[in-house]
Amino acid sequence: MCGLCGLFRPSGLRPEDRETVLRMTQTLIHRGPDEDGFYDDDLLSLGMRRLKIIDLVTGRQPIANEDKSIWTVYNGEIFNFLDLRSELEKRGHLFKTKSDTEVIVHLYEEEGIDFVHRLNGMFAIALWDKRNKRLCLYRDRLGIKPLHYSLLPDGLIFASEIKALLAAGIDREIDLEALSQFFSFEFIPAPRTIFKKIKKLLPGHRLIYQGEALKIEKYWDVTFEPDDPPRAINEYSEEILVRLREAVRKRLISDVPLGVFLSGGLDSSTVTALMKEVDTSPIKTFSIGFREKSFNELHYARLVANFLQTDHQEFVVEPQLVTELVPKLMNYLDEPLADASVIPTFLISYLARKQVTVALAGDGGDELFAGYDTYKAYRLATYYRKLPRFLNWPIKSLVNLLPASNQRLSFEFKAKKFLLGIDYPPEIANYIWWGAYPPQEKIKLFSPQFRENIKKNPYEPIAWHLRNCQAKDPLDRIFYLDLKLYLQDDLLVKVDRMSMANSLEIRVPFLDYTFVEFAARIPNHLKLKGFESKYILKKAMAGRLPPEIFKRPKIGFDIPLGAWISRDLKSFVLDILSPQNLSRHGFFNQWYIEQKLKEHLRGQHNHRQLLWPIIIFQFWYDRYYR
Repeated sequence: MCGLCGLFRPSGLRPEDRETVLRMTQTLIHRGPDEDGFYDDDLLSLGMRRLKIIDLVTGRQPIANEDKSIWTVYNGEIFNFLDLRSELEKRGHLFKTKSDTEVIVHLYEEEGIDFVHRLNGMFAIALWDKRNKRLCLYRDRLGIKPLHYSLLPDGLIFASEIKALLAAGIDREIDLEALSQFFSFEFIPAPRTIFKKIKKLLPGHRLIYQGEALKIEKYWDVTFEPDDPPRAINEYSEEILVRLREAVRKRLISDVPLGVFLSGGLDSSTVTALMKEVDTSPIKTFSIGFREKSFNELHYARLVANFLQTDHQEFVVEPQLVTELVPKLMNYLDEPLADASVIPTFLISYLARKQVTVALAGDGGDELFAGYDTYKAYRLATYYRKLPRFLNWPIKSLVNLLPASNQRLSFEFKAKKFLLGIDYPPEIANYIWWGAYPPQEKIKLFSPQFRENIKKNPYEPIAWHLRNCQAKDPLDRIFYLDLKLYLQDDLLVKVDRMSMANSLEIRVPFLDYTFVEFAARIPNHLKLKGFESKYILKKAMAGRLPPEIFKRPKIGFDIPLGAWISRDLKSFVLDILSPQNLSRHGFFNQWYIEQKLKEHLRGQHNHRQLLWPIIIFQFWYDRYYR
């Protein structure tokens, strides 16, 4: 695991470029605290920071082929590298190390730019073909590892994180359309970033720069094509076990200690159980909890830990940690992300890093097996839309009378969110249910001057991804969008940045691309059976986990912000949202924010989802502009 960066000028590097890459590399030390490495020639300068996971002694990067005509730096792990290495050795390739990195340069020698199709792993790769003067950048299929770039008048600059590009002097002008999208989604969809001059390379894409020509192209996508004819339930459940067990086994390859993030939910519990089946050594599990009962999952995590006899550790998050951590976390996020679970994710990574260097996690299971309440909302909406229209107004009136609640996913919260999205197409409704500001609220948030500069529909990323989606079933289309938006640009960003802030590597077995392709073929009625989510995954894991895990409600990895804003964080929030602080940039309608904050503090409404994105933006703005 590491951080990488580089600068490419087809017409020739400038004298100061090597110093620029050195400066960029220094911003990535948290991603790779163990050692650095550099490569330079007349056209390209590469830098990297390494966290030693595989081949601790000889695996230093950059790594070249035998005649040093091909060089690479990369961030991630190639889980099938031993098989690829064996194949390449039989073809006559000579290896100097035991690392997975060296497989990349030799595989490129054999197969050219299409070598990426042979890789099973999580990765961001920069590869330099010196003979052909070709720079190749690759990002893994699901977007587990990040890669950013900026076009220069005479070349390209790239890095694992945005901060490295800013250290190189890339302009900090805010992309106002990206900012508008942030308040709709709570994250910024790729390929945009908050900075106009910086882009994200999309997952499953490669960037090829040769001569004066640059092209970005897709090399992989997931398709939702159910088996025809469909197989029996037991066949699907058995194959889930076989494939997922193998995905876990591959992710145990390491020369350093491993652990598991265990929330007590079905996904992380499944990963832990299968890890125990393929590895007889003691398993270390780590969990985060809260004193507020509706947000706390520690009871379920303990059940699983006791059932599987793991070495289990817990940490309880207190509200004062928010005031300490939020300003600090801006140093790692680089752009606004309103997912409040970044805080417990940072803390569990900190806890785990004291004992392990690698941890497995259950991310991806909800998107593949219909685990979110938004999927149930989609199904309920299909019935609701059949009701006579004259019932809409009284139903909405009754729901709006429900008293505010600070409970996690209370009926009041879900009912009001549901009705906000009910009049939109299913794919947009899904992101109104997920996001912070529906259109009718967001227009009130921004100042008139800011609104004049916003030209595009904030949901344009949804339309863009749907143009690439071949699925016909509306629920499959929503699964596809959640893989391409919420998972890719929120969850995986959060996990990568918070784990790397602690120099911890996270591996996600559910996102083995071969397992993703298989799960996409499972019929939807086996994922969401009526209103029961993850039906087929529960069938597969029956008997391998405590019965309570299959019956428990989904809580989700969140923090009790609604209650904390009204109580423990009140002075903290009043300060950051003061007129003086809000006036520094002029983006917001201060009167609107003041009203929402007053309603929240009086207990009239739980505006946690409206207030938190503003709080996060304010801290981000202070970090990068003050």
